[in-house]
Amino acid sequence: MGLFRSPGKVYKPAAEVDLGPGSDEHYISPNVRAPRVAGLLVKFQAWVLETPVLGWIVLTVLKRDNLVYKLVSDAEIPEPPLFTATHTWRDIPEQNVRPTKPGLSPPERVQEAVGCLPARLPEPEAAALSDGPASGFRRWTVRDFHRAYSSGQTTPAMVARRFLAAVKECSDLEMGLFISCDAADVMRQAEDSTRRYQQGAPLSAMDGVLVAVKDELDCLPYPTTGGTRWLGAARRCAADAACVAQLRACGAVMAGKANMHELGAGTSGINAHHGSTRNPYDPGRVSGGSSGGSAAAVCAGLCPVALGADGGGSVRMPAALCGVVGFKPTAGRLSNSGLLPLNWTVGMPGILAATVEDALIAYAAIVDQSKPGPLQQPELNLPLLTCTRSMPSIRLAKYAKWFDDSSEDIRSLCGKALRMLHAQYGWETVEVTVPEIEEMRLAHYVTMGSECTASLAKYLDNMDRSEIGWDVRIGLSAYRSFSSRDYLNAQRLRSRQMYFHEKIFEAADAIVTPMTGVTAYALQDDALRTGELDYISGAALVRYSIAGNFLGLPAITVPVGYDRGGLPVGLQLIGRPWSEATLLHLAHAVQEACCAAGERRKPKVHFDLLLRED
Repeated sequence: MGLFRSPGKVYKPAAEVDLGPGSDEHYISPNVRAPRVAGLLVKFQAWVLETPVLGWIVLTVLKRDNLVYKLVSDAEIPEPPLFTATHTWRDIPEQNVRPTKPGLSPPERVQEAVGCLPARLPEPEAAALSDGPASGFRRWTVRDFHRAYSSGQTTPAMVARRFLAAVKECSDLEMGLFISCDAADVMRQAEDSTRRYQQGAPLSAMDGVLVAVKDELDCLPYPTTGGTRWLGAARRCAADAACVAQLRACGAVMAGKANMHELGAGTSGINAHHGSTRNPYDPGRVSGGSSGGSAAAVCAGLCPVALGADGGGSVRMPAALCGVVGFKPTAGRLSNSGLLPLNWTVGMPGILAATVEDALIAYAAIVDQSKPGPLQQPELNLPLLTCTRSMPSIRLAKYAKWFDDSSEDIRSLCGKALRMLHAQYGWETVEVTVPEIEEMRLAHYVTMGSECTASLAKYLDNMDRSEIGWDVRIGLSAYRSFSSRDYLNAQRLRSRQMYFHEKIFEAADAIVTPMTGVTAYALQDDALRTGELDYISGAALVRYSIAGNFLGLPAITVPVGYDRGGLPVGLQLIGRPWSEATLLHLAHAVQEACCAAGERRKPKVHFDLLLRED
C-alpha cells in the first residue's frame, strides 16, 4: 500500500451482513485526530496544503489517519457502484393521508394542506406571548399570520416594516442572519399582498407570509453568492428557483437571502465574508451550517418558514441547533432548478419552519409534480394531522450504539421522547443494527467533495485564491485530492447502504436518531475572520445526517427539549422513499408529546412581528 497507507478493509457481501440487534458488526465512532485550528493556524494550514509535494504529503497522512484509505480508497467492495440516490416509483401504503389530485396549483395544494391541520389554538392562548413566562412561549405560525391579516388585526405591510426593523437590529447585534435584504423589494411585495387582503382575495394561507431564502437558491432581484464574495458576479441569476417561484405563486413575501457557510463547505455557519451566523438561543454560539441563516431567522421569529439546501444535513443540523423544524424530502420530490449545483447527487432544497404544521404547508407549496414518464413520482399524499393518534402500528428502528454516540443530555432527551411516544401512542421501538456508519460518512464526504470541485472547476481554476475563505481553501484542497477510484468506491458503499436501509424499512416505518451528537458549541473570536476547522465538533454535528443525503431518503428533525445549558436538542426521523406524509405524522406526534411535557423557551434574540399597533 505504500509508505503512508495500510491494507484496505475487505467487505463481505451486503446480503451476508447481520442487521439484527445482536449483530457482531463493529461500530466505529468517527476517527477524527485533527485538533481545532483557527486564525493564523488556519492560514498556515491552507498555505501548507496548497504547496506542491508538501501539501500532497500532509493530505496523504490526514486521509490515512482518518481512515479514508482503509475504509474507502483501498477497500475491497463486492457491490457495483450506485451513482445516484434516486428512487423509482413505489406504492407506499400510508395511514391517515389525503391524496391530492394531479395538476393542482401551489395555492390549491396549500389549501389542501391547511385542511389537514388540527384546529388552531383559541384566541386567549394565541395572544401575544413575548412578555410572558418561558413556559408560555409559542412561535407564530403561517396560520397565525394568515388569521391576523384576514381579520384586519394587522397587514403584511405592517409586519414587513417590523421585519425590516428587526433585521436592522440583528445587524447591529452582528447576528449575521442575512447576506442581502432589499427593503424596497420586501415592502413592494408586502404592499401587493396587503391590497389582496383588502380586496378579500388572498392567493393562499401563505399570502403575505415572510420567507427567508438561503443564498444557495436563486431569488430575484438578488445575486446568488453561495456565501462567497465572487460567485454572484461570476454566475448570473436570471430567474427564481423553482421552489421560490412556487412560493411567490402562493403570495409569500421573499424576505431576502439568508447567510450560509461559504459554498456549503462547513458545519458551523461561520462566514468570514458576510459575518458569522449566531445562534438566537445564545449569540455566543454557532447556528450550525450550512443553512444557518435560514435556521436562525426562523428561530428569531423573523419568519415562520425559510428555504435551505441540504447536502449533508445542512437544513436539519442547524434546525436542531436553533430549536426549529428541519425537513428534507425524498430526493427528486422537490425541483433542484435554480439551486447552485454544488453536490449533484446528494444536495436538494429543504424547509426550515417554526412548527411541523408550517413545514407541511411549505412542503405542499413547493413539491414538484412535473416529472412525466417512467420517473414520475408517486402521488402526493398529505398527512391528516388531525388523526395522528389513530396510527397504532408504528415501528421505529433504533441502532443503540449509534443512537448513544451523543452527549449525555441529548441521549436522555431523545430517549425520553421515544418513551413518550410509546406511552401516548403505543408506538414500538425496534432494535436494529445499521452497519458501516463511519464508512458511509467518509464515502459521502468523498462524493460531496468530488462533486463540489467538479461543479465549480470553471470558476476555481481561473480565480485568485484570496477571494476564498481560508477554511474553505483547506476544504477544497482536500476535495481536489480525491481520485476516480475514491469516487467509485464511495458509490459502491452507497450501493451497500441502500441495500441495508431497504432491508431495515421492511421491518420499520422509520429510523430514529438524535439529530446531532452535540448541541451548539461556542463561537470563538479567532474564527470570525478566517473560519475554523473543528473536525471533532463537525463530525459530531453530522453524525446522524448522512443517510438522508447519500441515500436520498426523507428526513425531519423536531425539537425535543434543551440541554443543561439551555440549548435546543433535536430528534431525527428518517423515512422510506416517498413516505413524507408518514414522516410528518411522526414528527407532529413528537412535537405534540414533547411540547405537552415541558416548556418552550424563548430565544435570547427573538422578535414578535404580530404585535398589535398602539
